[in-house]
Amino acid sequence: MLTKQKQALLGAALAGATTLTLAAELEQVIVSASRIEQTEAPLNSLSVIGEQAIERVSHTHINELLNRAPGVWVSRGNGQEHLTAIRSAVLTGGGSCGAFYMAQDGIPLRAPGFCNVNQLFDANSEQAARVEVIRGPGTAVHGSNALNGVINVITRAPTEEPSTRISAEGGPHDYSRLKLEHSQGNENHRIGFYANGAHDGGYKDDSGFDQQKMTLRYDYSGSVWSSQNVLTATNLNQETAGFVLGQDAYKNEALKKSNPNPEAYRDTSSGRFYSRWEREGSQNTHFVATPYLRYTEMAFLQHFLPGTPLEENGQKSAGVQTAFYSSQGSNTRLHYGFDLDITESYLQQEQAAPTFAVFPTGKHYDYEVDATTAAWFVGGTWQPKAERELNAGMRYEIQRYDYDNLMLDGNDDENGVPCPSPCRYTRPADDKDNFYNWSGHLGYREALSDTVDAVVHFSRGFRAPQATELYRLQSGQVKADLESEEVTNAEIGLRGNWSRVNASITAYRLEKDDVILQDSNRLNFSNGKTLRRGIELDISWNILDNLRLDVQGSYAKSQYDNNVLGVEGNEIDTAPRQLASAQLLWKPFSATTAELEWVHVGEHYLDEANTAMYDGHNLVNLRLAQGLTKGLEISVRVTNVTDEDYAERADFVTFGGGNYRYFIGEPRSAYVGITAEF
Repeated sequence: MLTKQKQALLGAALAGATTLTLAAELEQVIVSASRIEQTEAPLNSLSVIGEQAIERVSHTHINELLNRAPGVWVSRGNGQEHLTAIRSAVLTGGGSCGAFYMAQDGIPLRAPGFCNVNQLFDANSEQAARVEVIRGPGTAVHGSNALNGVINVITRAPTEEPSTRISAEGGPHDYSRLKLEHSQGNENHRIGFYANGAHDGGYKDDSGFDQQKMTLRYDYSGSVWSSQNVLTATNLNQETAGFVLGQDAYKNEALKKSNPNPEAYRDTSSGRFYSRWEREGSQNTHFVATPYLRYTEMAFLQHFLPGTPLEENGQKSAGVQTAFYSSQGSNTRLHYGFDLDITESYLQQEQAAPTFAVFPTGKHYDYEVDATTAAWFVGGTWQPKAERELNAGMRYEIQRYDYDNLMLDGNDDENGVPCPSPCRYTRPADDKDNFYNWSGHLGYREALSDTVDAVVHFSRGFRAPQATELYRLQSGQVKADLESEEVTNAEIGLRGNWSRVNASITAYRLEKDDVILQDSNRLNFSNGKTLRRGIELDISWNILDNLRLDVQGSYAKSQYDNNVLGVEGNEIDTAPRQLASAQLLWKPFSATTAELEWVHVGEHYLDEANTAMYDGHNLVNLRLAQGLTKGLEISVRVTNVTDEDYAERADFVTFGGGNYRYFIGEPRSAYVGITAEF
């Protein structure tokens, strides 16, 4: 184990994102690297956004929170929709979300192979204990989808002392939100209940959402076994506003609030339950087993497609995660385990209104996929001296799909009538597909002095093709012969901890092979190759006992690394070279807190040919909180203080002669809240 001085280096690895009092750092516990709680800094790049930061930000959308991790950008769509970038471009397309392992307490939010680009709205991040972010491939305890990164939302543990907290807030466009928390217990039994509901009338015309989230947690501590039992449910009913078209439309006052797709909507619900059981064994061993259940359903009108077809999909899953930890002497720790996930899923798509002849009215897809994922992993840490550490792990995973088409096979409409030219949508015949993959990591840490460590880390990740990439085909493609995407990541960094400053700097090279792409004929193939090289910086400086500056920044270049799209050497679209944020936190009095935040998104290309560009933007946010009496606090949050015109997301489409599309960012907005705790 690390000495207390070396444990303090965790603050450097997590600088700028950790929770703290301004006078002193609080020891931060993390679980994402190994599935069990640890205070040692992992050797891969991991950031933690803690409970105090979550409370201060009080985010209405997850992108407001995750910009506190360097190299991370969650691009907001309309309402609660989003696309993710972690050491990558903002990835789009039905299977792009497979590059990210998104989880609650280590349990993936969606089953392997069935991701959704918006799936973070299934997690109760608003009332989390912390959010842990691994940048780059995950460790041996992760599997498919831990390709570019891991986002793990950790539920809040209940307290023994009875505690109740109620928060209410309001803002522009009829925004309102109510949060309720209660926990109580004793030495052996503790229960916590966390719920929130939000209503947003929407900045855009005919937009807005209603969202509810609930987490119920029961913890048990016995003489031999302990358990953590969590039930989570979410629901979202959203009226979705579509893209606004035209170059620089986000600057046009007449277009900012317009909604070209007033009919669009998204309804989704999810539920998850897990029961984590663990015990200490003889000879310094530890065993953990976590069975779980998972459920999701979604219906949404695809406003971005001609004919705006309705998609309905759902999943039911059951699985178990296991891990066994043992110490071999005083300086070696090993772990190994087995994971199993069994999923039943369905997807249907239907178009009600007639449109272009290649988009036939009626049903386009109706299929079911049963999937099984099984994995074995092993890893360990060897620490011969306090100033030296070697960490390694490997995982082997088998993923099987059993696809059943419930319609006519082929490229005709639902009744077998051909389109004037090939129909857009193709239904392959029943099929079975198997994928066999491995991942691994190797890291080394060496103390250069009492305050500075050097870290070298290598990792390999993968993602199997998603079910939609295999079976939701187009333009006459009857079989998608796809390989698993693979990534190789190498990074080197320095981590320092001084009396008032924690800092880390990391340089990395991330190479992807067999990238799944769609060509100009809308055929799926997996011969793409990309290369990203970058540097990330994380600094936390306690300027005074009551004044702290946190800075997170990254500079990276993402390129197409072969010529399968005819653009080798070009930069990947929607991949800003610069991402940065900074927070100045001031606590002038014991009951007063003020935070000023700056968020920067650099200029970036919007197309593969690198001919269209978005200029980037800078946002300033202000957050104030004032305690009135014991247990009563008021708060004010002002987003986009400078009222900058900007786009949350921008892209350029080539069809129809080409055009710019934007999800327009909201103007200056103020939110007022009150919190009572008793």
